[in-house]
Amino acid sequence: MRILQTALLRLIALLATLALCEADPVATKPPAATSSNTYVLVHGAWGGGWAFKTVDRLLSADGSTVHRPTLTGLGEKHHLAQPEVGLDTHITDIVNLILWEDLHDVVLMGHSYGGMVITGVIDRVPDRIKRAVYLDAILPENGENVQGDRPPTAFKIENGFIIPPWVTDPLSPPPHDVPHPVKTFTDPIVLRQPAAAAQIPTTYILTVDEGHAPADDQFFRFYERAEARRWETVVMTGDHNVQWSHPEELARLIRTSPGRATRPRE
Repeated sequence: MRILQTALLRLIALLATLALCEADPVATKPPAATSSNTYVLVHGAWGGGWAFKTVDRLLSADGSTVHRPTLTGLGEKHHLAQPEVGLDTHITDIVNLILWEDLHDVVLMGHSYGGMVITGVIDRVPDRIKRAVYLDAILPENGENVQGDRPPTAFKIENGFIIPPWVTDPLSPPPHDVPHPVKTFTDPIVLRQPAAAAQIPTTYILTVDEGHAPADDQFFRFYERAEARRWETVVMTGDHNVQWSHPEELARLIRTSPGRATRPRE
């Protein structure tokens, strides 16, 4: 009998302890929420997703998910290069990534020519985009193309591809820049949901070489366009490819810049 009583007392004590643990808010405190995001980084002309490898590592350090896709015909997809590859092809590359991976609340960044691409992406799937960042990028109005009213590019054009001076040996060890389809520069962008896109908080980052005035930069007109839309604008010291020269600062800006939606002038 005494053994049975002792066993019962121990069971009661154990149940009481478990009840206290359940009532203790500290013991049942859920894991702390993380500040992780989902990033999609879109590279510029002639490049590839490889260009943002370091930025990817820095952004994903807090548990964030980073996608740095390569556009059709470029980078490791150079074997798919065709003169028929146009702006719509590249926009669809990113739209399909977002849809097939079922991405939501995306922080979408476009560098240089990538600004054309993300503008089209935002127009097509605005409900999937949480925030946008234009990095020293083209910011087009509806119907514009990369070339605009400027004379044809001074770079060599051969068989439907733009070949700048630094693309000298396509057979050199990768990664490296490759010829870029001309059609992506001449295709106008077609925007169908400007009102929806205008609601997305956006940041424009202008990179300016040390000692140079922002107004002298070739992308300054797009910076001014962003200011006219009342977006958040940032001037960052560095060359055009800050993903290589200043990856830590760039990652910080992409992560922390809140952006602003387009606001009508008062």
